[in-house]
Amino acid sequence: MNDNPLLQLEALPPFAHIRPEHVEPAIDHLLARNRARIAALLESLEEPGWETLIEPLEEWDDELERAWSPVSHMNSVVNSEALRAAYNACLPKLSEYATEMGQNEALYRAYRRLAESGQPLDPAQRKVLENALRDFHLSGIDLPADKKTRYREISQQLSQLTSRFSENLLDCTNAWEKRIEDPALLAGLPQSALDLARQTAEQRGHEGWLFTLDYPSYFPVMSYADDRALRRELYEAYNTRASDQGPHDRKFDNSAIMEEILALRHELAQLLGFANYAERSLATKMARSTDEVMRFLEDLARRSRPQAEQELAELRDFAAGEGCADLQPWDIPYYSEKLRQQRYSISQEEVKPYFPETRVVPGMFEVVSRLYGVSFHEVEGVEAWHPDVKFYEIRDPDGSVRGQFYFDLYARPNKRGGAWMDTCQSRMATHERCQIPVAYMTCNFTPPVGDKPALLTHDEVETLFHEFGHGLHHMLTRIDYPEISGINGVAWDAVELPSQFMENFCWQREALDLISGHYETGEPIPDEMFQRMLAARNFQSAMMMVRQLEFSLFDFRIHLEYDPARGGRIYPILDEVRRQVAVVEAPEWNRFPHGFSHIFAGGYAAGYYSYKWAEVLSADAFSLFEERGVFDPETGRSFLHHILEKGGSQDAAELFRAFRGREPRIDALLRHSGIAA
Repeated sequence: MNDNPLLQLEALPPFAHIRPEHVEPAIDHLLARNRARIAALLESLEEPGWETLIEPLEEWDDELERAWSPVSHMNSVVNSEALRAAYNACLPKLSEYATEMGQNEALYRAYRRLAESGQPLDPAQRKVLENALRDFHLSGIDLPADKKTRYREISQQLSQLTSRFSENLLDCTNAWEKRIEDPALLAGLPQSALDLARQTAEQRGHEGWLFTLDYPSYFPVMSYADDRALRRELYEAYNTRASDQGPHDRKFDNSAIMEEILALRHELAQLLGFANYAERSLATKMARSTDEVMRFLEDLARRSRPQAEQELAELRDFAAGEGCADLQPWDIPYYSEKLRQQRYSISQEEVKPYFPETRVVPGMFEVVSRLYGVSFHEVEGVEAWHPDVKFYEIRDPDGSVRGQFYFDLYARPNKRGGAWMDTCQSRMATHERCQIPVAYMTCNFTPPVGDKPALLTHDEVETLFHEFGHGLHHMLTRIDYPEISGINGVAWDAVELPSQFMENFCWQREALDLISGHYETGEPIPDEMFQRMLAARNFQSAMMMVRQLEFSLFDFRIHLEYDPARGGRIYPILDEVRRQVAVVEAPEWNRFPHGFSHIFAGGYAAGYYSYKWAEVLSADAFSLFEERGVFDPETGRSFLHHILEKGGSQDAAELFRAFRGREPRIDALLRHSGIAA
């Protein structure tokens, strides 16, 4: 066991040495050791105190997290059959352990005794205990024995089902490809998309051009390919992934898995005394009731839909003038891009040369340095899971290391799509150990082609800033208790505040001068181009708003209205939501929910509304910078102190009020979105 790299916990994960066969033995060893340690601790504990109860538990939980974190991460970014099997073998064991701890009566009594003891504890320590006692109840501590057993069974099943959902989506995405040898079919595509398709074909040993369902390959076809049949083919393949429709192997179909997930979530919620899973979801969020969430979403839809209908009508008229009388969903990105270019003389392709990764990343670091006074330093020679991965330190003005992160920016096979931040290790300080936070920053951008650097669209720059906002929340924390440091313990509908806040800087001239520079000349974005970008910023913003509201209402309603007698009613509810808020009519065979991993495989179940909820907070927070200056040091320090450093140590609403000096208002979101208040 001593030579197992997952048990060498004094340093960063030794990624180059981790093998699938190491995973299960390491997890088995740590779980057995934790169980024995906790039993011994509770048996010998006379009077629970912070140092005698909480600190040892924090250290043991941290050891387990630091062993599992690289395994879970590698399963997402260098997926293989052997690693997947090892990962899936451990999921039920970890779920069982988590439930066992959540239902441990002696542990619960020890926490409660400490909370009621009157010992001198600081507010953050009290928050740790408050959250822990809440989580004991949410783990079923109050249930009779038979219901506790059922809770454990459901938790295990859910952990396995959500993993299978994600695997089916990844495998289905990887299995589809479109080979093209006739260049006439590629008319309209920009050179960067053609170069990537050529490079992909060469890497896979094919002639011609190869397109996949990875977003950097899919998106340019939908936006620029003149061949309507090609656009429809890719649209259908993308929007029927892991379903009972489209050109895919039915072995990837997520239909039964989705039904089972919804049924089990509902049963779990009812076991705990909630009417439905939406109520259970809100137990750890800012929103106080399901009615409040529904009113919030429906109010935004009411404000946005008339403008969205007008935007679609304009697009239909434009497309008809271009010879397309029956606008379909696979035509919308294509004609939208043409209309954007006609109206504003701007396209994503035109701005890409000004956003080479070699300029964007250092520029983003400079933006953060000006806001918060920290500096960034690349560290060579750190073991990673792929040669493209870079590693950085964040340092305070005195030179001390505040946090560290891995940067993995490019799309590749066997890597989950999308962009995300995840935790490698959390900030923690006990009498035995002091550790800094470390993050994984993951994107799926088009890799460098030939001798050009990776060139990003402005949308991709926003995505990078968004995920880095999550990373800063994790890495700049000053809270020493891992349960509430960084993003831990933050209400889920507030966790998007720092990420969406960062996106605003991508639209400020002062920041743009730092993050842009033509990859050949170094010239920053010309002012007239920037003005065109600004003019186009809210192009079809109401259409995008109602699309997000469609996702949010669908997610919330399938959890709120679940009825065991009727099943999930996934598509009937989606149809109702679309009639209420959507303006684009999806084809009958569209199977978008089958790939909606945020809610079926991520942490957003009955919580996707959080993006819009937090956007109100982030827009309102940024409006203070608009009033005082984008890089105003005092406002930057205030945001750092009240939001980023505090983690989950106080309620999100309190922290927002401390920063903004008042309750949040919706005006800034509507203004930023170009929607009339």
